[in-house]
Amino acid sequence: MERLYEFFKRKLEETPNDFVRYKYNDINWEGRAFGLIGPRGVGKSTLLLQHIKQKLNPTDTLYVSADHLYFSSNTLVDLADKFVKLGGKHLIIDEIHKYEGWSRELKQIYDSHNDLQLIVSGSSILDIYQGLADLSRRVPMYEMQGLSFREYLKLFHNIDVPVFSLNEIVNNKASIPDVKHPLVYFQDYLRRGYYPFGVNDKEYQMELQQVINQTMEVDIPQYAKMNISVSRKLKRLLMVISESVPFKPIMQKLADLIGTSRNNIPDYLIYMEKAGLISQLRDETGGLRGLGKVEKIYLDNTNIIYTLTPSAANIGNVRETFFMNQMRVRQSVISSSVTDFKIEDMSFEIGGKKKGQKQIETIDKGFVVKDDIEYGYANIIPLWAFGLNY
Repeated sequence: MERLYEFFKRKLEETPNDFVRYKYNDINWEGRAFGLIGPRGVGKSTLLLQHIKQKLNPTDTLYVSADHLYFSSNTLVDLADKFVKLGGKHLIIDEIHKYEGWSRELKQIYDSHNDLQLIVSGSSILDIYQGLADLSRRVPMYEMQGLSFREYLKLFHNIDVPVFSLNEIVNNKASIPDVKHPLVYFQDYLRRGYYPFGVNDKEYQMELQQVINQTMEVDIPQYAKMNISVSRKLKRLLMVISESVPFKPIMQKLADLIGTSRNNIPDYLIYMEKAGLISQLRDETGGLRGLGKVEKIYLDNTNIIYTLTPSAANIGNVRETFFMNQMRVRQSVISSSVTDFKIEDMSFEIGGKKKGQKQIETIDKGFVVKDDIEYGYANIIPLWAFGLNY
């Protein structure tokens, strides 16, 4: 265990404490057991280590990564037993999905140690959802996504901006204090501001490509027990989506393009969505946050667009992807038969600074969301303002 404590101490010393992700205040840190999940690279490990640094006593806390060499000859159950006997109270297991049979052992630990707080984290969202099926009532899951435009301003430029509600945004009350020209920052965010590792990474697009490859070649195939040929089809499907403007799914056409059965496509799309690579815009037939009919498919965030198709990124697609990505955290975003998006009783049409009012003339609560404008007025809202919602 000495190796684990050395690893923990080193990770804790390396953890910065000057910027904390939005999800921190959403989590019940007093819970007996819970999980933190999200796509690769969004900062889950850092958030857990920051909590330890700020709120816990390192002498009765242990942070481990489930892919540590220690577990080549030791089990999670053995570790938990030893830790509790040494007075341990908080056990945090990162990259939990990389430990074979983790869900069974996690259940045993949970049932055996009532006085031990158990926190798990992982990037393979699919695997974790499946593994925690029998623990879902006892182990709530918190899902975290990448940086908002607001968080990017703080992490990359040390600009403090408060969170604005959707109501404040549509009433043009959202602003960035002491910044007269937000578009310069906004354009940079769209290209490299979604993942925290972009702040100090000169090879950001290369590293993001590696994140995408790992997800497509390891996480999804491992979960779905796919072979290499199916993994290649997934990559082809991702490229088809990235080159579309935006993509309206026709399942048979997709199946023909990548060489698979039409029946496989919905499953492939769900895998990619849960892994943080795409986002599916559904209609309201599925109810609030339900699984209605898929009307459009976007890449998950604009950074992925510029990484996969740097010279052919369609600006209309980029704008809609940003809106969808930022709004889905706090609201249920669905498709509209008239405009691009609908949130509650509000309809939103997305475009450039020359976008007109024609499509929302007959709508009571219709808004034109314009890119390339610094400030809004009446029912015209600058696109960047929707990045201040979390």
